[in-house]
Amino acid sequence: MTRRRTAGNRLPEAGPGAVAAGRAVLPTLAAAQFLMTLDSSVMNVSIATVAADVGTTVTGIQTAITFYTLVMAAFMITGGRLGQILGHRRVFTLGCVVYGCGSLTTSVAGNLAVLMFGWSFLEGVGAALIMPAVVALVASNFPPGQRPRAYGLVAAAGAIAVAAGPLVGGLFTTYLSWRWVFAGEVLVVGVILWLTRGMAATPATTTTTAAGGRLDLVGAALSATGLALVVYGVLRSGSWGLVRPAPGAPVWLGLSPVIWLILAGGAILWLFVRWQEHRLARHAVALLDPALLRDRTLRAGLTSFFFQYLLQAGLFFVVPLYLSVALGLSAVATGVRLLPLSVALLVAAVGIPRAFPRASPRRVVRSGFLALFAGITIMIAALDVGAGPEIVTWPMLLAGLGVGALASQLGSVTVSAVADERSGEVGGVQNTVTNLGASIGTAAAGAVLVSALTTSFLTGVQQDPAVPADLATHAEVRLSEGAPFLSDQDLKTRLDEAGVPPDTAEAITTDNADARIAGLRASLSLLAVIALAALFLTRRIPSRQPAPTPPPAGT
Repeated sequence: MTRRRTAGNRLPEAGPGAVAAGRAVLPTLAAAQFLMTLDSSVMNVSIATVAADVGTTVTGIQTAITFYTLVMAAFMITGGRLGQILGHRRVFTLGCVVYGCGSLTTSVAGNLAVLMFGWSFLEGVGAALIMPAVVALVASNFPPGQRPRAYGLVAAAGAIAVAAGPLVGGLFTTYLSWRWVFAGEVLVVGVILWLTRGMAATPATTTTTAAGGRLDLVGAALSATGLALVVYGVLRSGSWGLVRPAPGAPVWLGLSPVIWLILAGGAILWLFVRWQEHRLARHAVALLDPALLRDRTLRAGLTSFFFQYLLQAGLFFVVPLYLSVALGLSAVATGVRLLPLSVALLVAAVGIPRAFPRASPRRVVRSGFLALFAGITIMIAALDVGAGPEIVTWPMLLAGLGVGALASQLGSVTVSAVADERSGEVGGVQNTVTNLGASIGTAAAGAVLVSALTTSFLTGVQQDPAVPADLATHAEVRLSEGAPFLSDQDLKTRLDEAGVPPDTAEAITTDNADARIAGLRASLSLLAVIALAALFLTRRIPSRQPAPTPPPAGT
C-alpha cells in the first residue's frame, strides 16, 4: 500500500532552493547540538574549581549537574509539542535566547543558587526547546535522501562535544577560567540566532491551529514529573542503591528511595499515557499521541538510540577515569587521548551516507554496535596495571566508528517512520530516550565499577601478608558502602595522614591498583554485554529508509 501525507498537513517540498538553504543551516544546527552537549562534559572536569569559585562544595556542583539533566529530560516532550504549536524555527530561536541568557547568568554566577538558575534551569529549558526543534528542522530543510548525512552530522556534533569537553574544560580551567566557556557560548548563540534566518520553517499543524494553539498543561505536568522522577532515581542509584539501601543512604519503607522514585515515575507516566488517550478520545490536542509509539520502525529506532547513548555515556565515564585517575593524566591530556573517537565519529557519521547512500540502515546500525563491542572488548583485554594511555587509541577509534555509524542512520530512521509534520513530536521522544539512556549508562557503569573495585580491594588486603589482619578488618568496616576510586598518589597521602607504616602503605597501594583495574574491567564487561544485546535487537530497523507515514485521521 502506498504511503502518503494528508493534503492539509503537507509541508513544502524541498526544491533546489530548499536544499541549498539546508546545506547552509546544517552547520548552524550542528553548532546548536554541540553547545547543548558541551556544558556537562566541561563542568565534569572543572567541578573542584567551580565549587571553590562559587563558594560551595563538590556535592553542590554535582547537584547542579544532576538538576541540568533532570530539566532537560523532563521538558523534552513538551518542547517538541511547542514546536508544533508555534513553529519549530520560532521555538528554536526562543530556545537559543533562553539558553544564551542561562549561559550569561552562569558566567557571572557568584553563588550556587545563581549557578543553578542560570545553568541547571535556564540552559536546561533552552536545551529542551532546541533539541526537538533541531530534529524537525533537519526534516524541513532536507529531502529524505539527504537526511541520513544531515542527522549524522548533527548527532556527531553532540557526541564530539562529549569527547571534546574534557579538553575544552581543561584548557580554559587551567589557563583562563571556566567562566569564559559560558561567556563564549553567549557569542556562539548570537551567531546561531543570526544564521537562523536561512532556515526553512515548519508551520504550525492544522490540528494545533484548530485547537487555538493551546498546550496540554496537565499532560506537560504529568510527563515532566514522571520523567524527572525516573531520571533522578537512576542518577541516584549509584550512591543510594537500586533496591537495597546503601550504607548511609536514606531508607523508605525498608528499601532504597531509588526503587520508589522509579516506580512513582513509571506510575505517573502511565497516567500521562491514559490522559493523552482521554484527550484524543475527546478530539482534543494531546501532547503526545500514544499510537505514535506503536510504529515498529520508530520503536526500533528509539531502542537503538537508547542503547547508543547508554554505551556512549558508559564509555565516557569509564575511559576518562582510567586516564585521569589510574594514570594521573591532566584534563588536557585526557581530552587529547579521546580525540581519536571524535575524529572517527565525524568521519563515519558524514562519510557513510556520502560513500554508501543506499546502504541498508539495519546493516549499518548492526555494524555500529559490532564496532562498539569490538572496541570495548579490546580495551578489556589491554587493561593492566602497567599499561599506559596508548591502549585506548584503537578502542576509541572503533568506538568512534561505531557511534558514527549509528548516528548516520538512526535520526533518519526515526523521523522517516512518521509524517514530517510529527518530526518535532518524534524529536521530543527521541531526546527523552537518549537522556534516559545516558543516565542509565553512567549509573550502571559507576555502580558496577565501585562494586567490583570494593570486592577486589578487600579481597586483596585480606590475602596480602604485608597488611596486618586488624587493618584489613578495619578497611572492611570502613569501606562497606564502597571503596573510592583513588589514584595512587591520593591513596598514599591518605595513608600517610592515617599514620600507616610505609611498607604496609605500599602493599595497600599495590592492592588498590589491582582493584582499580578489576573495577574498570567489570564496568567495561557490562558495557560489552549490553553492546552485544543491542546488536541482536536491531531486526526491526528497516533494510531501507522507510517512507513517511501520514498522521492518523483526526489528529
